[in-house]
Amino acid sequence: MQAEIHHYHSTDTFILENGFQFPSFDLVYQTWGKANAAQDNIIWICHAFTGSHDVAEWWQGLVGPGKLFNPENNLIICVNIPGSHYGSTGPLSVNPLTGQPYFHAFPDVTIRDVVNSFELLRRHLKIRKIKTCIGGSMGGQQALEWAIMKPELIDNLILVATNAVHSSWGIAFNESQRMSIEVDPTWLESNSQAGINGMKAARATALISYRNYETYQITQARQENSVGGNLRAVSYQRYQGDKLAKRFNAFSYYRLSTMMDSQDVGRNRGGVVAALKSIQSKTLVIGIKSDALFPIVEQEFLAKHIPDASFQVIDSLYGHDGFLIESGLMTKAVRLWQKLLRLEVNPMADFFKELENVN
Repeated sequence: MQAEIHHYHSTDTFILENGFQFPSFDLVYQTWGKANAAQDNIIWICHAFTGSHDVAEWWQGLVGPGKLFNPENNLIICVNIPGSHYGSTGPLSVNPLTGQPYFHAFPDVTIRDVVNSFELLRRHLKIRKIKTCIGGSMGGQQALEWAIMKPELIDNLILVATNAVHSSWGIAFNESQRMSIEVDPTWLESNSQAGINGMKAARATALISYRNYETYQITQARQENSVGGNLRAVSYQRYQGDKLAKRFNAFSYYRLSTMMDSQDVGRNRGGVVAALKSIQSKTLVIGIKSDALFPIVEQEFLAKHIPDASFQVIDSLYGHDGFLIESGLMTKAVRLWQKLLRLEVNPMADFFKELENVN
C-alpha cells in the first residue's frame, strides 16, 4: 500500500480574511489508506512551517504500517497549506488574472484562511467526520482553529507544541527572519531565487528557536582546538540554511511566517477563552519541557481552558523540534491518552479544576 498524491483545483473565488480574492485555487494533498463505509477511520494531519503534504516522509516515525497512525486500517490525509512551496496555491503560482507568478503580490494568508481551504477540500471529498486531527507547531494552530470553527467535525483532537495566540516572543523571532530576507539585495527581484541568501540566514535564526542552549551544547559541542569556521555550531547553521534553500523559496518562507503570527483563535469570537471553551472534541495537549519557541505555559493554557482536555509533557533534549524527533515518546503519550479515553479517566482535567478552585 502506497501513499498517493492528489491535486484539487477549485474554480470558485476564494476570499481571504483580508478581502483578497483568489479567482481559482489549488491544493495538493496526500492520502494513505482507505476510508471505511462508516467514515470513522479518517486521520487528518496538519503539517508545520516548511513541511509538506508528504507526511510519510517528515513524520515517518509516527505514520506508516504498524505505527501509531496506520494506513492499513485508517485513511490518512495531509494537505500542503496555501502559501507553501509544494504545489498548493502560493507565491510562485501563476496569477490567472495577470498570467505571471504572484511573487511579492501574494497576499497574507491567515491560519483561519488555511482552515477554510481545508473545508473546501473536505466538502469536495464528502468527508462528514474526522476521527483524529493532529498537528504540531503551526500544524497545531491549524488543528485548533478547525476544532473551533467546526465543533462537531473532529472526534479526537491532538495539539502538540502549539498555542492559541502566537506570542510576542514568537512574532519577534519571525520578524527577525523576515528582516534577514529583506536585506538580501535580490529580494526585490521577481524570480524564484529572489531572497534565497536572506532565507538561509532566516533559517539559521529559526534553528536557534527550534532547539535550545542544552541542545547545541551537546549536539554542536566545541571540538578541542577548533576556531573560526571549524566550530561545529558555525558549520551547522550554514548547513541548515543551505539545506532549506535546496527545497524552498523565500517568498513562501516570508508569507508562512506572517501566517504563524496571525494565530489568534479569539479574534471576532469574544476572546480566546470563550473560543477554547467551545471545543467539543476529546482533546490531548502535548507540551515539550525544553521548548523555547512554544513554551509549555502555552500548552498548559490550552489544556486548562479546553473542556476536559488531557495534558502530557514530553521531556526532550531537542526543544521545539522534539515533536518531529521523539517518535517513541509521542507514540507513548498518544497511546496512554487513548487508553485513558477507553477507561473514561482524565486526571489532568481534574487537576485544572482543582487549580481553579484554589485560585
